Amino acid sequence: MSVGKKIRLYLIEKGISQTWVSEQSKIALPKLNASLNDKRKLNVEEFSSIINILKEDANKFLDK
Repeated sequence: MSVGKKIRLYLIEKGISQTWVSEQSKIALPKLNASLNDKRKLNVEEFSSIINILKEDANKFLDK
């Protein structure tokens, strides 16, 4: 499963909106949505920003 899809499922599970993540991370909503739906890849800066906002360990979303 892709990193974006794992983040999307986490957001759904926690009841966190993509709009909120977009606003907090300064990632445009269409760009974030495309990343979380496997239409584009997250770059390292975007991924880092998202996990910092969510206060989660990066390994939670990375394949081990």
